[in-house]
Amino acid sequence: MPLGPRLIVGDQVAGHIRVVDLRDGRTTARLVGRHPAEHAGFLALPRHRTACVDDRAGELLILDPYGPDSGRPLIERRIPVAVPAEHLAADSTGRRIAVTTGLGRNWSAWSDQLTAVDLEAEGDAGAVRVRTRVGEPGVTVAGPPEDPLVVLRHREPGELTAYRHSALMRAAPSCPPAEPVSALSLPDDDGHGDAYDPPTGRLFAAAGSGVHTARPDGGGLVAGETIPWAAGGRGGGRGYYLRLDAAHRTLWSCVRSGPEAAESWPDWANDAWWHHLDSATTGRLHLGPGLVFRLAVAADHVAFSRVHPDGDELLLVSTGDGPPAVTARLPLPPMAGAPRRGGTPWDGVQRRATAASPGGSLVAVSRGGHGEVHVFDAATARQTALVTVETPLDEGGLLALMTPDDEAHLDPVGR
Repeated sequence: MPLGPRLIVGDQVAGHIRVVDLRDGRTTARLVGRHPAEHAGFLALPRHRTACVDDRAGELLILDPYGPDSGRPLIERRIPVAVPAEHLAADSTGRRIAVTTGLGRNWSAWSDQLTAVDLEAEGDAGAVRVRTRVGEPGVTVAGPPEDPLVVLRHREPGELTAYRHSALMRAAPSCPPAEPVSALSLPDDDGHGDAYDPPTGRLFAAAGSGVHTARPDGGGLVAGETIPWAAGGRGGGRGYYLRLDAAHRTLWSCVRSGPEAAESWPDWANDAWWHHLDSATTGRLHLGPGLVFRLAVAADHVAFSRVHPDGDELLLVSTGDGPPAVTARLPLPPMAGAPRRGGTPWDGVQRRATAASPGGSLVAVSRGGHGEVHVFDAATARQTALVTVETPLDEGGLLALMTPDDEAHLDPVGR
């Protein structure tokens, strides 16, 4: 029987990971006592593998979601890494990985540890920890796969710092400080969002003034142009997330504008922002008010979930022939613990996770607190399945959706 789409459902609060065959709803594997790092997300790797960080155990898990179908274990490998995991990224081959640390359940930045991983290292665990700079750095692994740069995107002050992955792997024990081989100052102290395009070697960092670009050159980094958030006659706001649609050569984000106070979140305006990497064309599409954050890339659509007191919805934006356009607005069932007017949209409330595969048309959206994942077909704009799990998926859970040979690893940043 040929392989079909797999949905990975993680509950970072309850400590549970489940793999579901979306053709028949069958659970093919489950892990109990595993707490995937929600902020770092799932990282797509070649050969149908994916990776995540167990934030309680302090381990990078290399998962083989199709393995249980053939008698192989779901966990292919466990590698010790520093936690709490903030971001993770791989080089274009999936061999070399970097994991940064962030706040976790703390109110201020305290950790400066970076973990470098080589999945083909011999004779040891394949991981080395060093100290860099306290903060919540984003990360990309850029440049030639034989010796790439690990590039950290820092805030306060804004900066890109680059380290040779090979040099990190030779670091001494006991978390020594690591000195960057190159650094670029950023004009903003509010960076949030990273992407990397392996064919061109360009890396992207989202900040208030726009998307800053750079590329490896020789032994360091060279700054490129800044791509503005304003586009298509729409200005104002900024994006807090970047996602690469490698098949359509397009960079995506959601631009938020409106009142700054978190308690005013129902009045935030949201636009889908896109930038075509080859033509340098940029555009924006109105999505509606409320909370719109992370997005998911399907074969011919990009999916956004929008949370609002008047009702939540899944928005589908076409990415095929012609300019992007909103093709469907699909209502989502309400969450009992949803954000409310006068409160913040992320403190003690339920959220939604969204996932898709660039090799198919299915889109999955969680219903935080209810243990449900709603699956839609973007090609028909209809719901096709309801997946229920034994844990509530508090805080929205964590999702990944994969299809055979979908080449999701061409976006080499954890989502």
